Amino acid sequence: MLSALIRPLTTLYLELHRDPELSGRERRTAARFAGALEAEGYAVTHGIGGHGVAGVLRNGDGPTVLLRAELDALPVRETTGLPYASGGGAAHACGHDLHLAAAAGTAALLARAPGSWRGTLVVVGQPAEETLEGARAMLEDGLYERFGRPDAVLAQHAAPLPAGMVAHGYGPMTAGSVTFRIVVHGRGGHAGAPHLTVDPVVTAAHVVTRLQTVVAREAAPSEQVAVTVGSFRAGERANVVPGRAELGVTVRAAGEAALTRAAAAVERIVRAECAASDCPREPEIVRVGSSPVTHPDPATTAAVREAHAAEFGAERVAMWPPSLATEDFGLFGDAGRELHRAQGVRLAYWMLGVIGPAAWSAAPGATAAEKLAVLPSNHAPDFAPDVRTALPAGVRALRAAALNCLGSPR
Repeated sequence: MLSALIRPLTTLYLELHRDPELSGRERRTAARFAGALEAEGYAVTHGIGGHGVAGVLRNGDGPTVLLRAELDALPVRETTGLPYASGGGAAHACGHDLHLAAAAGTAALLARAPGSWRGTLVVVGQPAEETLEGARAMLEDGLYERFGRPDAVLAQHAAPLPAGMVAHGYGPMTAGSVTFRIVVHGRGGHAGAPHLTVDPVVTAAHVVTRLQTVVAREAAPSEQVAVTVGSFRAGERANVVPGRAELGVTVRAAGEAALTRAAAAVERIVRAECAASDCPREPEIVRVGSSPVTHPDPATTAAVREAHAAEFGAERVAMWPPSLATEDFGLFGDAGRELHRAQGVRLAYWMLGVIGPAAWSAAPGATAAEKLAVLPSNHAPDFAPDVRTALPAGVRALRAAALNCLGSPR
C-alpha cells in the first residue's frame, strides 16, 4: 500500500520544500498538510496556537496516540543546488518538510487499514518549533482538552545518518535551553574622545569572553553544557562609540539542574561586567525562549525500538547519545504539565536517517563518526534529505511506532 502513496507524498514533499515558511507564518504549509489529512477522512481543525493543525481519526475503543510533525522552516538561504531548492531567505534546512510528508503518509496508511488498529489517532502539524514557541502555544490553546489527552506522543527527527536507519536514546534525548536577549547600555560619543564615553562594545566583548568560563569552570566535566553567543550587534560607524550593544545568547544543558546553574551564571556575569565598566544603566536581560529537556519514556522507547527492529532489521536500529540540540517536544509530556495538566503522557522520539547511499559512501572517512563530521548537518544551508530513500523509511518508522502504541484489532 505504501508504494501507491510514494508519488503523491513526494509531490507534497517537493511543494513544501520549494515553499518554506518561517516560524509563525506557516499558513500555506499548514493548509497543504491539513488538505492531505482531510483527503484521508480526518476531522481537521485549523488555527491551533497560531497556524497549528490537528487531524483526528477515531477507530473504536483504545488508546489515543498523537503524532507530531513541524510546519516551520529556518531563515537560511539554501545552497543545495537541487532543482526543487527554495529561493529567498528561508529553507527547510532541518527536515521538517520530510517530517510532514512522513506524517501524512502514516496518516493515510492507518486510515486505509482500520482493521489493523483500534483507538484514536491525532496527527498534529506544529508551528514555530524553531523558535520554541509552537508546542506551548498549541497546548495553551487547549490541544489536549479539545482533542483528548494522548496516552503516547510520537515524533521523529531527520538526522545525517544513512536513510533506512533509526536511532533511539535512553535518558535525555535533546537538551533543555534558555535563550537570552541582552542589551548593554553605554554612553556614546566620539571615537577620538573615548575617555568621555562608556564603550558598550568593550563591555559586551568582555561578556562574550567571560561567558566561555561558564562551561570551562562552572559545569562539572561530566555535565553536557553549552553557552553560545549567536549574535553581537553594535554601532554603525567606525568613528562613533555607540550607546548600546546587543547580544543573543543560548544556554543548553542535558540536565535541568545544570541548565538552571548555567543560565544564572550568564545573568550574573552580564551584570558584573556592566558594573565593572561603570555602565550608566543596568543591562537588559530578557529570557526570550526556553525548552525543557526531552525525556522519552523508557518503556515506550523500548517497545518502539523493538517495532523498528522488526520493521528494518536490528542492524538498522542504533543508539543515539544525548544531544545538545534542543526543541520543545518535551512540553507534550510531563515537562508541560502546567500547560496541559495531564500526567503520565508517554513520549517516544527517535532520529531518522536521511542520507542517501551514494552520498554516504562518497563521504570521506572509514567510520560513521568520521562521515558525520563532514556531511551537511541540520541547519546547514546544504542539508538535504534524499527523498527517494528517506521518505519511505520515515513513513515506515512512524507507522510501525504508531501501530505499536495503538490498540490491537479485536
